[in-house]
Amino acid sequence: MTELSQALRSPDPVVRDERAYPALRALIPRLEPQQRLELGDAMAERFEDPQIQARTFAPLILAALVEQGSYAPHWVAAFARWYPAERDLRGYDGELGWLHAVAHGADLLGALGLHSPADPAALLELGAARMLAPAGQLWDAMEDERLGYALARTLTRPELTPAQSVDWLDAVAADFLAGEPGPVPYHASNTLRTLWMLALCAERGVRTERHGDGERRQLTHREAVRGRLVEVLAIISPYLA
Repeated sequence: MTELSQALRSPDPVVRDERAYPALRALIPRLEPQQRLELGDAMAERFEDPQIQARTFAPLILAALVEQGSYAPHWVAAFARWYPAERDLRGYDGELGWLHAVAHGADLLGALGLHSPADPAALLELGAARMLAPAGQLWDAMEDERLGYALARTLTRPELTPAQSVDWLDAVAADFLAGEPGPVPYHASNTLRTLWMLALCAERGVRTERHGDGERRQLTHREAVRGRLVEVLAIISPYLA
């Protein structure tokens, strides 16, 4: 396990992405509970690693751990500090391969939203913070779809109140309302496309599992979310009737 964990930091995408990651993910179901917690602690520490690939592959392993039933509140705290603060938003790099900070973080957000006792309202606010953080580029590798899907998974939590299901969108609405004429900022375009994905999930339901068919669930307060999404999207989209 230690060797695979270290290989997950490798700048070589073959070592990291094609060998270490699938091998470590496959190993997780066979680990003892304490081993899983130790692995999760190591991944949570990676959010402060100086190497971008180390930071962005940590949430994938944490997501796999959470999906297997492991959880620690300090994992969520470390993730919440890193996710909206990460500024290297490259999807793919010619030398390093896939980095995908937004998408990999979204996978962890969705896993926490569906499979852990983490506060779903706080997770929704974290997703909004990631969307609204300054961005130097458009998300160009389906990051918006993965984050929209993660938010949708979180919005299926039964304990959410109607207000909690929509209040996190207030920050998005305020950002859109503060916009000025001219080119749409990168973060606003990223947010717009993420919310369109969420709107589609609200309409059709959301698959609970990222891989395979899985169960399709409706958002807990589907109508409230759909209505608020229309209001928020209409602020920036002149084509929404």
